[in-house]
Amino acid sequence: MRIFLHIGLEHVGAERLQKIMADKRDQLRAKGILFPRAPGGGNHTRLFMAVTDPDHIDPLRYNRGFITAEKQARLRQKLSQDLRREIDQIQPDTLILSAAQLGTKLHRKSELERLHALLAPLSDDIEIVAHIDAPARALARHYGAQILEGRDRPLTQELSLTQSDNWWQAALQTLPPVDPQAGQFEETQTAPFWLDYHALQQHWEGVFGAGRFTFRPYDETAFYSADAPNEICAAFGLSSQIGHSPLEKLPRQPSAAWLARSRQLNSLLLHLLAQRSKILPRQLWRSFINEIALAGAPIDPAELSAISQYFASANQALATRHPALAAAGFGTRPDPLPDILPETSPEVAPWQEAETQRGFRASQYLLTFMSRINKATKDEMQTKGADMQGLTKETPSAAALAVLTPLALENFEMLQGSAFKPHNNLGLKGEELLQPPYTEIAPRKLTGKSSGNVIVGCMKNEAPYILEWVAYHRAMGVDNFLIYTNGCEDGTSEILDRLQELGIAQHRNNDNWKGNSPQQHALNQALKEPLIRNADWIIHIDVDEFINVRCGNGTLQDFFERVPDASNVAMPWRMFGSNDVRTLKDEFVTTQFEACAPKHCPKPHTVWGFKTMFKNSGAYQKISVTAPTSCKSTCATLSNGSMARARI
Repeated sequence: MRIFLHIGLEHVGAERLQKIMADKRDQLRAKGILFPRAPGGGNHTRLFMAVTDPDHIDPLRYNRGFITAEKQARLRQKLSQDLRREIDQIQPDTLILSAAQLGTKLHRKSELERLHALLAPLSDDIEIVAHIDAPARALARHYGAQILEGRDRPLTQELSLTQSDNWWQAALQTLPPVDPQAGQFEETQTAPFWLDYHALQQHWEGVFGAGRFTFRPYDETAFYSADAPNEICAAFGLSSQIGHSPLEKLPRQPSAAWLARSRQLNSLLLHLLAQRSKILPRQLWRSFINEIALAGAPIDPAELSAISQYFASANQALATRHPALAAAGFGTRPDPLPDILPETSPEVAPWQEAETQRGFRASQYLLTFMSRINKATKDEMQTKGADMQGLTKETPSAAALAVLTPLALENFEMLQGSAFKPHNNLGLKGEELLQPPYTEIAPRKLTGKSSGNVIVGCMKNEAPYILEWVAYHRAMGVDNFLIYTNGCEDGTSEILDRLQELGIAQHRNNDNWKGNSPQQHALNQALKEPLIRNADWIIHIDVDEFINVRCGNGTLQDFFERVPDASNVAMPWRMFGSNDVRTLKDEFVTTQFEACAPKHCPKPHTVWGFKTMFKNSGAYQKISVTAPTSCKSTCATLSNGSMARARI
């Protein structure tokens, strides 16, 4: 039995040939040719996933759950058994295997050896077939596909390699460390080493044997015509025709503007994933990319003439060794997108990234996508969390193993996939103590009768949210709380009474309020309280509002030091949505709700609101819901002072 191993390349018709062979599987079988189902229905991706090195986790293995070496080994074993069973049942003369990823992703010799070891028991007669196109066209297609899969590097990466003496080696220097959780894969970021077609042939023949490798030219128009099966017969040495195939439209390339948008969004997403608190499934990532799609002209391969010129002489020599390439004029024929741009062709400017158009801002889209990213993170941790943790799993030291009980070791393993994973990140690097991200906040010491910075608030049935809200503001420098409640039935009053017993907050019953609203009645009563009379700064906010100081350590004191002359601080609202939260959860409000309005939001008018923190200098006679009112005569002087702005 002869095996034809079709290794792509990607984006040069492999998908079309695979579809035709899958559609004509029964007809091929009748002629003694097996296009098997075991490695996959069309593109034999299971074959590719089974032969990559265990540490070479690509998007396919990641997406399909074959992250760990153990799961990949089981895949390899099952594939070998299923493929052998299918061959024994059909008894073919020819076996055709086709995986478009093989030629463009297996750059390690060890992976080709794993592939050879998988196929050698089936037959020692193995022929390698690869379809190729002019380098500039191939790079333009490949770059577009990489961007849509998460690449954030511009094409300048490849253009700079034209200054190197060895493209293959220089391209492999661009490999990123494989880090699935951080969204880093070799396949999406690396420069295409395989564009050096001569080196690609040497790479494969070094394992499968000299003379076992054949290049075929990619003719896009012919591949997508009704005569495409003719190429299958020519490529795999089939003596009889297998009929025509329905016409298909030529694949559309993404616009240059869409790619520019996508690259910028990818850069932000990768920065987010590098923090290792989010997981972004590839399917969801692709949906984000599709949502920012923009029609227009694709990248013109003529802009990549430096690539064509770099490989010109090597490809001319390659065509002399492969008759099919020579017959197609590969490397020599001047056409609208040639290997070598003829001197008479119009001059085309070198590649520059296209304009994103229409005021596109990747950061605004990222904020919009955050709620879906958070939901996906929870879902992915349930299905892949243990495997992902296993890539960087901590192991107990020898000393720990000597004293840990079997149950303790079992619990240690269980905690590896949880938020309570043990670690040794104590701030030490060698013998040097690393500086913490923020300096330690010293406890405030109030002098005299001062009650410091005081929040006065009004609540009704807010029990689940009180403790986080109080703890958050205490941590940032609020010294005291004066809380009024009315009509509570969920334990709000009882929680506040306990906080009062602990000396953390003051609670006042406001059931007997009078006037237009319970809030204003409470604020009027608050003016009689020593806690308010002796305060340094006062603000009225609700339990769903969190002060956000964006300087220093994020404390009020850091803010006041930067605006020493301020007498009032207007804090504009940042409106948040539901974030698809529909039930109460034992989680912080500040982590559950992240979907919010952009910083600059002209509509609706409600986003223009604010709350005011003001210095207790005697300038005001009344506190209202959003700001102090009823200035005394000194107010005019104070209002001429600086007005600092923060975010709430």
